[in-house]
Amino acid sequence: MSQPSLQATLIDGKAVAASVRAEITARAGRLFAETGRKPGLAVVLVGEDPASQVYVRNKDKAAAACGFHSVKHTLPADTAEADLLALVAALNADEAIHGILVQLPLPGHIDEGKVLRLIRPEKDVDGFHPVNVGLLATGDREQALVPCTPAGSLVLLKRTLDRPLAGLDAVVIGRSNIVGKPMAQLLLAESCTVTIAHSRTRNLPDVVRRADIVVAAVGRPEMVRGDWIKPGATVIDVGINRVPDPARGGDATRLVGDVAFAEAAAHAGAITPVPGGVGPMTIAMLMANTLTAARRLLGLAPEPDLF
Repeated sequence: MSQPSLQATLIDGKAVAASVRAEITARAGRLFAETGRKPGLAVVLVGEDPASQVYVRNKDKAAAACGFHSVKHTLPADTAEADLLALVAALNADEAIHGILVQLPLPGHIDEGKVLRLIRPEKDVDGFHPVNVGLLATGDREQALVPCTPAGSLVLLKRTLDRPLAGLDAVVIGRSNIVGKPMAQLLLAESCTVTIAHSRTRNLPDVVRRADIVVAAVGRPEMVRGDWIKPGATVIDVGINRVPDPARGGDATRLVGDVAFAEAAAHAGAITPVPGGVGPMTIAMLMANTLTAARRLLGLAPEPDLF
């Protein structure tokens, strides 16, 4: 007998992100009242990639709305690696800057790893420095800065599920350093039983079908089909893919995730949309990381964890 269809709850990332940003704004206000200092965020953009320009503009606007000191450095695509490294070194030494974000990808002539490793771990609000990666892997959340997209995904899970995550089966599809691996570490810390799967996993649909939580971060449009989803599972779709939209004609496109949304929504208990799901949470958690970094660098006690 086939399982009955379920009407999935839509996880509203915009609403949750707005509540997180409101809390960050309040905490930033308390920090200013206590110290006369604002959390300082510096964003560095090299080149003119349109998507990167949009991301940087949104991050700059969010920082200003939260009451931060926000600085944006826009450099030409042919900027020498040495000049970018010199800028990062200057931001490392700037006491008004507590968080540094170098927008990826960088032009091909620049070594991304070299740039990211130069950022002081205490100011690495992307959470990509090997020191922060190691702290997260060893479970030291008190010292680590956690990558923003996995952190935002965990916030959505914890605010959506009406039960503890401990003991649940979670499948993370994707093994990137930016999302897949840190997401798995966060779920392990919540005492989930975690499987990291990917495009070469054998019998991938069967692996996904046993999951109470599915996090799709593989970068392939609508790869995860509806009949892969266990009835009642929670689905976090991290993918953002632009595909042709024949219904609109011409060269029109639309955004889709890594999950076939309409199919999966008939099986899942809750699911994030694309857009409007994980995306807004990424910027909200960048603001959270910047505030956390500011309090640490100013020698202040931490505030309650957002997740």
